[in-house]
Amino acid sequence: MNQEILRTQHPSTEQTFSVLLSPTRRGARLARLLTVAHLGAWGLPSETAAHIVAELAANASVHGRVQGRDFQLALAVSGQRLRIEVTDTRGDSVPPGPGAVKAPEDDHAENGRGLLIVEALADHWGVVPGPVPRKTVWAEIGLVR
Repeated sequence: MNQEILRTQHPSTEQTFSVLLSPTRRGARLARLLTVAHLGAWGLPSETAAHIVAELAANASVHGRVQGRDFQLALAVSGQRLRIEVTDTRGDSVPPGPGAVKAPEDDHAENGRGLLIVEALADHWGVVPGPVPRKTVWAEIGLVR
């Protein structure tokens, strides 16, 4: 007796992308450009994500830089959410978490506002230590399709 089982397959809303990049200005710029390219290929808006990636990748290049070690950019779409993760190899240099980021006291300071931008644009964000010697700074945003 032959029986045929039919399965209804729903299109997957899961998309992932991950890449190792050099902890340089060029690597940070490439992280932003790759984010825009992948989200565009997935048919998703990229402006907010590009700003968040630019700040997190710049932080990884400046504050998380260790000679000879790359940082990792990971993007994951699940349903209507985009999760951005930037992992560097300076687990001993952990930034303040959500709600604890303070603006620089000097209005003319050229840095110190990156995580304030992330906090303003992301729905949720945080810092996950480890595994040694790494740390991951992540952000999530809702997507409108």
